[in-house]
Amino acid sequence: MASLRERLIGPAPVIVEEHGPDSFVPAHPAFFATKRNHLQLVLQARQDFLWIWRRNDYRNRYHQMNVFGRQLVIVNHPEGVKYVMATRHENFERKSPQMRRALEYLLGDGLFISDGSTWRQRRPLVADIVHKNRVPTFGRVMEEVAGEMATRWATLPEGRELNGLVEMAALTAEIISRTVFGNDLGEANAHEVIDGFSGYQNLIDSINIGYFLGFDEGLPVWRSRKLTHSVRRVHKVIDKVVDDHLAGRGDNNSMVELLVRRQQRNPELGLDRDALRNEAATIFMAGHETTAATLTWAWYLLSNSPWAERAVHDEIARVCGDRRPSVDDVPALDYCRAVIEETLRLYPPVPILARQAKEADRIADIDVKPAAIVMVVPWLLHRSVDLWEQPNNFRPERFLGQRPVPYGYIPFAIGPRICPGLNFGLTESILCLAILAQKFRVRVVPGTKVEPRCRLTLRPRGGLPITVTPR
Repeated sequence: MASLRERLIGPAPVIVEEHGPDSFVPAHPAFFATKRNHLQLVLQARQDFLWIWRRNDYRNRYHQMNVFGRQLVIVNHPEGVKYVMATRHENFERKSPQMRRALEYLLGDGLFISDGSTWRQRRPLVADIVHKNRVPTFGRVMEEVAGEMATRWATLPEGRELNGLVEMAALTAEIISRTVFGNDLGEANAHEVIDGFSGYQNLIDSINIGYFLGFDEGLPVWRSRKLTHSVRRVHKVIDKVVDDHLAGRGDNNSMVELLVRRQQRNPELGLDRDALRNEAATIFMAGHETTAATLTWAWYLLSNSPWAERAVHDEIARVCGDRRPSVDDVPALDYCRAVIEETLRLYPPVPILARQAKEADRIADIDVKPAAIVMVVPWLLHRSVDLWEQPNNFRPERFLGQRPVPYGYIPFAIGPRICPGLNFGLTESILCLAILAQKFRVRVVPGTKVEPRCRLTLRPRGGLPITVTPR
């Protein structure tokens, strides 16, 4: 007999995963196929946004629905993506009330959720700080931290089980700390930030009910004791770093120090302590969380795709020989790059990009109302049968030849709000993958049931149990 939860929400999705001698279809929910009402749709989306999609949603199409009087528009066509994210960017620049409300407690008015004059003022500052021209300098830090992890992994007892997500989060948190903050984060502080943000994600609702009750801006999240504790764990670490910089104790080359100096030269920027903390927190959380998730998914994919793992190892040997891969090698690591790009296709770190219309508009043949939510969904776009051959298969080779259809591949968003740290994140992912894959084989623990889960970002539910074996 179905439980009350199943009667209200429906059964949990079936997770599909298929193995072949030279193919791998990684874990993803099966198509939603049964009838439901709008209440069930909202309740399912509160659990996980990946549950709700039907077969036809994975086509190049436009679709609208009205949920409790609110218009939701799904744009899953490259031309529509271009219209929303670039052509009419100013009308659709606002993040959804759900995303703004979900992150404002943690990030304040940080760049990721700001808009209007605040976004226009700070975007050039942050973009300059993480500009691709700075990546070679930051790359030395990436080499150093990944090398330290390789040294630690080499001392582990044989068969020692690790949580791959926690390992990759610790790696990327240390990298972003030394580049953004200019000093070592350390294991204790790294786990404070990682655990704090993990707890925060688990507590945040995937739907802002206030929006559907008539509040265009949604309602603030309930700041429960557990949520407050999670935020304080993150803020405690970042606040100390910002205070050190304001007191002149920061590294002269760090991103935060660059922001501090910009404020000193241009007081009109208004980057007070809270604003500096918000931008530092935004860069830190976006920089470490998304890359950690990408690397975790990459290990899962390679663990189940021996032909791809061999190609990675062969390329590293050909390009680097016995020496450790460096940032200078990244342009030559074509297959490693393809693995990361294919990972980002299958598991985009932010799988739903929702925007709120400022004023009435028209997308294709749909009249969009003011305050409507327009959703561009990389999870659907990247698996569209109209854009990709065998869209659910792991095939890094698809990124070795012709580039994807413009506006059909958007793991870092697209248009004016494209992630300013795109080059930083790609370089970091490729380099860390190469440094660790050169020395180790990473294996998912047998019997692990991997399930993608969409909260604020896309992670494997419960992490990823792995073992590492020296090559």
